[in-house]
Amino acid sequence: MAKQKFYVVWQGRQPGIYATWAEASAQVNGFSEAKYKSFATEAQARQAYQSGWQAYYGKRTPPPALPPNVIVDSVSVDAACDGSPGNLEYRGVETKTGRELFHRGPLPNGTNNLGEFLAIVHALQLLNAQGKATPIYSDSRNALLWVKQKRLGSQLPRTEQTAVVWALADEALQWLQDNRYANPLLKWDTENWGEIRADFGRK
Repeated sequence: MAKQKFYVVWQGRQPGIYATWAEASAQVNGFSEAKYKSFATEAQARQAYQSGWQAYYGKRTPPPALPPNVIVDSVSVDAACDGSPGNLEYRGVETKTGRELFHRGPLPNGTNNLGEFLAIVHALQLLNAQGKATPIYSDSRNALLWVKQKRLGSQLPRTEQTAVVWALADEALQWLQDNRYANPLLKWDTENWGEIRADFGRK
């Protein structure tokens, strides 16, 4: 069972501290320049709220020890989206250290699933260029399936507003069709291992 989290909203419809993601997301989804982050305890959340987003937002604490069954020499990817559709970001990090390897966005009018897909393919492209078969972790079953099947299942309409993210997705899909890779694509076990190392820490 997932542990209780507390959510600080510094900039949103109604700034404050919330005990559920449903309450917090209602304040930030679709809100321009929203600033928010999750914390493990209420005390940490209150301290963060009082200190202001500048002291916390975008900063990461040293990563905790990895579970023994995680492949240390790997890349972890994740995406964050402030709505559906919304402003989308994705990134990849070294699983062992949490060091950021790439970061793309914000991209307008994207979805989390497309971001997760783009993150996996970005990692594959990066590792392919380096001649490495390093495993890649993602916490998205949908994105892993799309990559393995080389087929997108997104329901996001193709419009002028979504053209940017769809252009990137189409390019990524074409790369998968034109290239081979030996990298194992692995599902991150969030329930037992906690948040993936690439998590943005905002929900």
